[in-house]
Amino acid sequence: MSPPDEAERFDRLRLARTGRVGPVSFRQLLDRFGSAGAALEALPDMARRAGGQACVVPPVSRIEAEIAAGADAGATLLVLGDAAFPATLAATDPPPPVLWTRGDVELLSRPCVAVVGARIASAGGLRIARGLAGQLGEAGHVVVSGLARGIDSAAHAGALPTGTVAVLGGGVDDVYPPENAELYDQIVERGCILSESPMGARAQARDFPRRNRLISGLSRGVIVVEAELRSGSLITARLAAEQGRDVFAVPGSPLDPRSKGPNELLRQGAILCEGIEDIERAFDTLRQLDEPAADSPFGGGTDGVDAALIERIAALLSPTPTPRDELARAVNAPVGAVAAALLELSLAGRATLLPGGLASL
Repeated sequence: MSPPDEAERFDRLRLARTGRVGPVSFRQLLDRFGSAGAALEALPDMARRAGGQACVVPPVSRIEAEIAAGADAGATLLVLGDAAFPATLAATDPPPPVLWTRGDVELLSRPCVAVVGARIASAGGLRIARGLAGQLGEAGHVVVSGLARGIDSAAHAGALPTGTVAVLGGGVDDVYPPENAELYDQIVERGCILSESPMGARAQARDFPRRNRLISGLSRGVIVVEAELRSGSLITARLAAEQGRDVFAVPGSPLDPRSKGPNELLRQGAILCEGIEDIERAFDTLRQLDEPAADSPFGGGTDGVDAALIERIAALLSPTPTPRDELARAVNAPVGAVAAALLELSLAGRATLLPGGLASL
């Protein structure tokens, strides 16, 4: 993907903020039409052809206001295709369309390791997180976490001298939790704040899975220090495994509920982490994360999709995610044609595109 010019960067931000355009459809639209500008022009016809209402494209004034708010906050916008866009995130499936950052953007291109865990952490867990983060920084790694209470905050604090990245659910100007305001300011000065959300957005519950996916996608590996069985940290660990990252777990006492998460990860095959040596040993064999991206399923074509094929595919969809290849076999059509039809159904609000080539109602 060639670096976009300023007009295309503007259009990519506008496309990313368009209703019903998520990370999967964003990347497919770029692959299909070659530019965000061309995709924006095509959206109305695509939605009508798929039997739905047109996507709500934000007015130019709203995108101008978001860019102005970023400039006022001293934030930097990165769109997919920018030279400074983190390579590890660009290689995820699907990649985030746009990112806002505050602080040292260069940290995003260095080897990163995530340290996550319980918000209500034990004194021992906080000490372990802080110590591991410090050792990782001294070994040349950038520590990534989510600026939450507990383990996240301890990890950021331990890595401040060498650089740390805080990934937020809200906008990069949304300081949450409020008691981390001083730590937030320190990270802006000595690290980097990162978010997919628009400037001014306040974090909602639905934003945290997206934030967790950025944490794991940015990192070579994820270390879980303390976490209960039903926690966001285990979601981050699962996402890391799906993305081909290494998952580390710090073992703990079976009497402490906060150890049940890491201990369960160890049962599932996570790497035992008792210190920096365990992490470095695993990274000696870590495969490269910068493999070439797969060819576009569209083959570069921009022609419309047959309406009859769209309806045949729509009839096969259910709430259970179905692989794109399976749909192609069912309708006896090329995978590229099925992918294009699913994209139009998604833009019409009749289907949901999911990572891994899956689609559902």
